Amino acid sequence: MQEGKDYYITSQGLLVFTAHYLRQRGYCCGNGCLNCPYEYEQVAEPRRTQLLQKRKNDENRTKGHE
Repeated sequence: MQEGKDYYITSQGLLVFTAHYLRQRGYCCGNGCLNCPYEYEQVAEPRRTQLLQKRKNDENRTKGHE
């Protein structure tokens, strides 16, 4: 695995997999990964809806700062 391509470390010291790595894995694991490219398809409700809404809110916030 290559840092920056497959994962990064947050300022809190957490390892976060990138969408690239998760896409290479080939499926949603159901853990609610931050960069899940599979729309959290294996995450149970209501958490799936919450994660999708958070992602949408984060994207809207980011667009406002461009």
